[in-house]
Amino acid sequence: MAEDVKPRRRYHAPQRAERAAATRRAVLDAAYELFTRRGYAGTTVAQIAERAGVNVDTLYAAVGRKPALLREVVETAISGQDRAVPAEERDYVRAIRAAATAGEKIDLYAGALARIAPRTGPVFRALRDAATRDPDCAALHTEITRRRAANMLLFAVDLRATGELRADLTDDEVADIVWSMNAAEYYNLLVDDRGWTPQRYGAFLADAWRRLLLR
Repeated sequence: MAEDVKPRRRYHAPQRAERAAATRRAVLDAAYELFTRRGYAGTTVAQIAERAGVNVDTLYAAVGRKPALLREVVETAISGQDRAVPAEERDYVRAIRAAATAGEKIDLYAGALARIAPRTGPVFRALRDAATRDPDCAALHTEITRRRAANMLLFAVDLRATGELRADLTDDEVADIVWSMNAAEYYNLLVDDRGWTPQRYGAFLADAWRRLLLR
């Protein structure tokens, strides 16, 4: 009898994993839609569960409570995948590190932002608003902000290694310039408020950073 049970468990395990992944994806999609449309404070867990087609207990088991939901929405928006991906493991970061010239690195990063910002811009706006009301969200906002700053310093160091950066700018200054201009607030101003396309936004960043940062 033991020999009969084991094959059934092996057969059903992938199906259970697929169902769990599909439930998690449905919950995160619903949370993204509602957080970015109604705001964090204006969205309840029950509304997210209803939108995802699950009950609240299933939602908690799949992702977690409301602050955890926002964290996962932010992380998956950044990575473009169903899980958080460290910066050094992202394809565009690897391409930037492999590029030979500072101009190529800048172009690659600006192009990546043009693809990423349409999904991160709305959720970062929801996070910024949530941070004014919820301590857990405020801590997440601070964490993401500091992580972005650290990544931009790595980018500045990578640019410096090409020998093409302006000598009168420190790596910290280069990082701060890029960090401020790649912020969701900057994207939202130009694209949402002024009607730019994401492609125009990316092309502008590439041109501006070349003019501002390179010799």
